[in-house]
Amino acid sequence: MSDAVKVGFVPFSAASRGILVVFCDDALKFGAATRKALGSAADTVKRAAAANQFKGKSGAALDILAPEGIKAPRLIVVGLGKLSALKEKDFLKFGGVTAGKLNAASDAVTIIAELPDGAMQPDQAAAIAAGVRLRAYKFDRYKTKKKDENGALRSDVSIAVADVAAARKAFAPESHVVDGVIIARELVNEPPNVLFPIEFARRASQLKKVGVNVEVLDVKAMTKLGMGALLGVGQGSTQPSRTVIMRWNGGKKGEQPVAFIGKGVCFDTGGISIKGAASMEDMKGDMGGAACVVGLMHALAARKAKVNVVGAIGLVENMPDGNAQRPGDIVTSMSGQTIEIINTDAEGRLVLADVLWHVNKKFKPKFMVDLATLTGAIMVALGTEHAGLFSNNDELSERLSKAGFETGEKVWRLPLGPEYDKLMDSQFADMKNAGARYGGSITAAQFLQRFVDDTPWAHLDIAGTAMGAPKTEINHSWGSGYGVRLLDRLVSEYYEAKK
Repeated sequence: MSDAVKVGFVPFSAASRGILVVFCDDALKFGAATRKALGSAADTVKRAAAANQFKGKSGAALDILAPEGIKAPRLIVVGLGKLSALKEKDFLKFGGVTAGKLNAASDAVTIIAELPDGAMQPDQAAAIAAGVRLRAYKFDRYKTKKKDENGALRSDVSIAVADVAAARKAFAPESHVVDGVIIARELVNEPPNVLFPIEFARRASQLKKVGVNVEVLDVKAMTKLGMGALLGVGQGSTQPSRTVIMRWNGGKKGEQPVAFIGKGVCFDTGGISIKGAASMEDMKGDMGGAACVVGLMHALAARKAKVNVVGAIGLVENMPDGNAQRPGDIVTSMSGQTIEIINTDAEGRLVLADVLWHVNKKFKPKFMVDLATLTGAIMVALGTEHAGLFSNNDELSERLSKAGFETGEKVWRLPLGPEYDKLMDSQFADMKNAGARYGGSITAAQFLQRFVDDTPWAHLDIAGTAMGAPKTEINHSWGSGYGVRLLDRLVSEYYEAKK
């Protein structure tokens, strides 16, 4: 993983090393340990704040070079805003803001994890650490000429806390979740000539190292299962398709698993219904759903989540050669339902259809959540701030919405209904793979619902959030790793056995 920053915890009494980072509220007040570390430099902060109109607003930062009164080469003051308005996810942001003020050439860094009214809680300090790592990530392995100031952060970051053992305990599971996000980002960022279906399956198989059982289905195995919808998408490529089934058994033996399914179109030209050339290079990210599922499975297994989980990804490349499927073709899905191909660029739903059916019938999960960079229409509806949520189950939908609010990986529920479903009927087959012009995200979800039966299910359309989304305090990567933290929170809060 391209993640060279090292984060550790030290006691307040430890001597500060390198750049010093402290926190203040909107009245520019510091905690006792911070005041002790600053000494006479507190007066320098007040003068610099007045000169820079720094008022301690949430996420604002004041950068002071060679501050008088302390040995640190730089002092960074991060605003907390009003303490009464602090939210859990703010601490992740503060860590990101801190990392954003550093660069690859930075010295060692000491962050004093203290509020004006006392030490931060262990989970708050852990969130600071997670935010630092998430923001520090940079995908630059293919740059042969790297500029120090623009490279990946490689500093040693020490976070000074009141209780080192408690902070380390709180950060341990969070660190594994961050690893999962970074794995997902790496997969989305990789070029398509490197990350084709077989290579993607090989990387997913590395989850065996953290105790995940991994099964890779090749074309022969999928043909035997009757996965005609998925195989039809990949038949125009020289790169053979794969389906990967990942299982983490951290719950009771025989207990019903939860399931996550990801669309993994490693590159999408649109097939015979070829896309325009503009921005087609972005279609290397059309496997963002599959990337999330791999990152999530790593996070759950590495932190030893007390739950049984199935993760499944369908991996294909959608190319237009003489063997590619055509508009007008009819394929038979694993469910036995037939599908008329109207548009070969509506391929992700074909991949998901067979994988959803396979997971549902073989593993009989409590619920299924699929993730897919499925439609451009979802970006017209929601922009890049929310993923589209579609579901046949109100409880699952509400839990996803709550987890999204808590983590900042937000979702917004859109409707399903028989009027939309009817738009997917075909005059030649059981259904068609593309509906009318309007409501494209909804009709795509209606298509998927035909392959889940009555199992509680949610579909997340992440076309606007998984790649190329606006940069945030905790992500400056093109591939965001969206969904790993959201779904880890869903599992930990509602489906994991409690101690």
